[in-house]
Amino acid sequence: MLEMIDKDRQGMVLRIERSSIHDGDGFRTVVFLKGCPLRCQWCSTPESQSFGVEKTADNVYGTLMTVEDVMKEIRKDSLFFFLSTGGVTLSGGEVLAQPEFALALLRNCKKECFNTAIETCFFGPWEHLEALLPYINTIHADLKLVDRERHKKYCGVDNELIMNNLLAADRAEGRFRMVIRTPVIPGINDSEEELNRIGAFCAGLKRLEYVQLLPYHKLGTETYKKLGRPYLLEDVQSPTKEEMDRCRDIVRQYVKKVI
Repeated sequence: MLEMIDKDRQGMVLRIERSSIHDGDGFRTVVFLKGCPLRCQWCSTPESQSFGVEKTADNVYGTLMTVEDVMKEIRKDSLFFFLSTGGVTLSGGEVLAQPEFALALLRNCKKECFNTAIETCFFGPWEHLEALLPYINTIHADLKLVDRERHKKYCGVDNELIMNNLLAADRAEGRFRMVIRTPVIPGINDSEEELNRIGAFCAGLKRLEYVQLLPYHKLGTETYKKLGRPYLLEDVQSPTKEEMDRCRDIVRQYVKKVI
């Protein structure tokens, strides 16, 4: 057994999911960290927002774990990583909100030759993100809105830091891949004007592999009720296939690969 790095460091983990096929290449073990500085009105995992343990009548959300605890769980799936060219994905919440814990996990994963990915909104100090880059194979970066005021209205913060980090990561050294993910929220970011902004920004990213458009859904609404929080987009409907095709065609004017 390789000697572990920073094995006793603790972090708040929401849950660990196995055999995911939606969070990177191959079968992935996804470590969801708890805590996020954004408050996106369409967030499908409201239980991931708070940094503390939360309890409802039938669930406890959040567990304090050490790096060693998490790595023990990850190793259980190591055979599947190699058979499927899969690996480990750190998600959230927001990875950059627990930078030291995320760094220790990624360093240990790379030491054990596991493919690594992160899912992030890029909201955090650049130095925190920069420290992670040598240990990442793929970044799945959220780009929700380019319009700064609308981003602040619907996500709780403006996007200046996010956009600057995206540009800095695009210029950074390293062999990591970058994928942009945009949730399509009817009435919020699906206008032709906003989609043109998103496409134009992505067109300037040299490291970009592709853009992924994700249709809005309401899968987290029951959790809002359990947590006693209002769900602000109750009247918003999921986009149809035709509406998603329209959005894809607009972004595809700027970026060759849009899925």
